[in-house]
Amino acid sequence: MKWDEMRQSQNVEDVRGSRRVGGGTVAGGLGLGGIIIAVIASLLFGLDPSQVIGTMSGGAPAQQQGQSAPINDQDAAFVRAVLGDTEDVWNSVFQKQVGQAYRAPKLVLFSGATPGACGTAQTAAGPFYCPVDEKIYLDMAFFQAISAAAGPDADFARAYAISHEVGHHIQNVLGIMGQVQDLQRRSDEVTGNALSVRLELQADCFAGVWGNSTAKRGYVSNTDLTAALNTASQIGDDYLQKRSRGYSSPETWTHGSSAQRVKWYKQGLSTGDIRQCDTFSVQNP
Repeated sequence: MKWDEMRQSQNVEDVRGSRRVGGGTVAGGLGLGGIIIAVIASLLFGLDPSQVIGTMSGGAPAQQQGQSAPINDQDAAFVRAVLGDTEDVWNSVFQKQVGQAYRAPKLVLFSGATPGACGTAQTAAGPFYCPVDEKIYLDMAFFQAISAAAGPDADFARAYAISHEVGHHIQNVLGIMGQVQDLQRRSDEVTGNALSVRLELQADCFAGVWGNSTAKRGYVSNTDLTAALNTASQIGDDYLQKRSRGYSSPETWTHGSSAQRVKWYKQGLSTGDIRQCDTFSVQNP
């Protein structure tokens, strides 16, 4: 992945090493990025991903006074480059396909924990999006661990995690997320989970739209795209549930099956069209 040729975003807030300490946990538990990284790490080291996820979900200590981290390291440069490229792509997509201006999110880099509008962001959550302050929160320890284990082969998987969270921001900007959350508040648990699945699959499709543009411009190779699809196939709810307990319960899914995640990522990847990512109007997403 040629991320070093991408424009770096100015919408990154690096609070690593700050004295910001907060209590509580972020809503939603382990996020997509945390799951992706747990699966990749599991495959690399031959561990059960459900065990890794369970360990990660235990949380992490808050940032302590005096902790320090380099501000302009390579990992931060990677994040700025990927976020900057999503800004360029979505500015163009919104202008051509949506007919309105794109409002870019902020991305917060932190270590251990940091307070946010959706609660305290912690390591176990992985990258996640908060619609209240329109920020993506990312603990760089995840990306550093992947880089140490897999090197450059993990780049597009890391970028996939960021682009998925940007996809949630797009849902927020378009009003989709708010509508879904309103419906969930009036629904039973099973219906609420089904709505969550459609929301997550749409974010996968939006990530694919960005992947379409990066491929056309030569920033990623077929190998990168194959790796992303392989990752998507191993973070489905059915795959993770079967690995952890031997069976799957579709009514408890919140992110969708492996087949669904691959299907909708491919939908965005092949079309590059945000209008082809409507996971809410189809009967079986």
